[in-house]
Amino acid sequence: MQKELMEYVKRNSLSPFNGNKTSIAMKEESFYKTKDAKLIHNRLISRISNNFNFSDSSNLFNFFEFTNESKKIVERQEFFRTIKLENNKFLKNIKKPKQWWHPNYGIMVVTEDDRTYNDLQKLGCPVKFLITQSDLQSLEEYDIVQVIEAENFSRALENLPQTVFLDSIDDVYLERYVQMLSGWSENISILDQNLKEGEIRMVIDEIKPLLELLDNGKKEKLKREDVEAALLTINKNISDKIKNMTLSGDSLYSMLSRNIIPEELSKIMHDSIRLSGMNSNLFSKTIPVEIEEQELSNLIKKQDTLEHTSIAVKIKKNSDKLRKLPSLLSRLSDLLILYDFTSGISEYIEKTKNFPQFSDVLEINESNNLFLDNSQAISFNLSNENKCSILTGANSGGKTTLIEHIIQIYSLFQLGLPSPGEVKMPIFEEIYYFAKNKGSVSKGAFETLLTQMSKINPGNKTLILADEIESVTEPGVAGAIISASAEFFIGKGCFLVIATHLGKEIQKTLPKGARVDGIEAKGLDENYDLIVDHNPVLGRLANSTPELIIEKMASRYKSDYYNHLFDFVKKQR
Repeated sequence: MQKELMEYVKRNSLSPFNGNKTSIAMKEESFYKTKDAKLIHNRLISRISNNFNFSDSSNLFNFFEFTNESKKIVERQEFFRTIKLENNKFLKNIKKPKQWWHPNYGIMVVTEDDRTYNDLQKLGCPVKFLITQSDLQSLEEYDIVQVIEAENFSRALENLPQTVFLDSIDDVYLERYVQMLSGWSENISILDQNLKEGEIRMVIDEIKPLLELLDNGKKEKLKREDVEAALLTINKNISDKIKNMTLSGDSLYSMLSRNIIPEELSKIMHDSIRLSGMNSNLFSKTIPVEIEEQELSNLIKKQDTLEHTSIAVKIKKNSDKLRKLPSLLSRLSDLLILYDFTSGISEYIEKTKNFPQFSDVLEINESNNLFLDNSQAISFNLSNENKCSILTGANSGGKTTLIEHIIQIYSLFQLGLPSPGEVKMPIFEEIYYFAKNKGSVSKGAFETLLTQMSKINPGNKTLILADEIESVTEPGVAGAIISASAEFFIGKGCFLVIATHLGKEIQKTLPKGARVDGIEAKGLDENYDLIVDHNPVLGRLANSTPELIIEKMASRYKSDYYNHLFDFVKKQR
């Protein structure tokens, strides 16, 4: 599956250096048939994606499209089982490549072919188009002139000693690959320090030797200041030794009359120059010793030429490896997206190792909601005997959370990821979630709801989740509508969870195959906050909580009004 994921990364141009998440055209087909269901699925993806460093890494979730084939889900589960825990925190230091290396010698590519000229420009090569003889004049100032497709000017170009004739555009301006490498040098160093094995390691090991080209081949060069400093030392050394000498009359006469340095002085002079460590040709054989200006100028110029030649030779020597660099860096970029995805996922898998199992019923045991911190583990089931749960309970008790939890688990199941707790689940092909109405109820809300429900494609692969749908119509008829709807869809083989405050009303007309479940508030704690067991009690209607809320208000605010309400409710109970 890794190969397919890599192809997906390349096909969609995903990159660790994209500032914003790449937009990918998705198939509209989804098992989630309502906007509310899709929102929960997207929330789950965002939650897990918090472990990623690159915005494009989460796009790999789109690779795992919804499927009704158990074989594909098993393949996904097997893929995720093989992922071991890996650190990806260091990836936050990976930066977008910025090229900083440039050759410290002048280089120009020339051609008389317009197509070649355009191709070289696209490659970022310094290129000049030859039209007339005058175009050749400025080439003398360059250290290297590369020639390709210039037959008419070949003879004139041969007269330039720095000219190199090339046959293939692949050989032109190999320095562009070194420039490309420079942008990656810091990232390669980070990866080299943090990854000791794997495919990224193999790519790094192939690229790493080329990093030596980035030092421009620079070595310590002889400068005029160095020679002048050595000259002072040489003459001082000669002067100190002459002070302790006694010259014969013949030596002094020869030196004055014939301008010949006596042998004893000559030895002192040569020894002093030798001890300086400098090339003896740089100094005159006179006293005092002086710099041979022409020799020094020639040496400095030769140094620069050798340095430029050395760099160019190294680049030429590594030409085969450099040509592979674009594909290697492209692969490295793709591998970084995949590594960020799998290593980020590995943190989740390490904590949650239970993979859902296939079943013809829905069973959830001791499962925690990923959207909540320190959530209570819950258990819940739907069976062939009880295909519908009429879920009752207190406000803020967890009815909505349970419904969203079921969607969350099904998304994990489809992706092939493990889920919290132990889960058994059918492959639903259509899931409808009608969320609680959060705004004002319009006149057409009830009709809209009925229209939406009429379009459901019912069957044993259909799951319907509804949250307080009674809010869009009159309380007197809402219970009957819910009972009738449940009866219809149970008869068609659907699974249903309907959260409602109308448990008592529905219980009177509960259809066959439906069960009333309750999430109960057990009382008030020492701070007069509701104590809620979020785990639904299957087959039992949840007690009403208004009296607990009234008790809470009466205890906290000591109001005559609240006390009156509380006393009234107690008498009624």
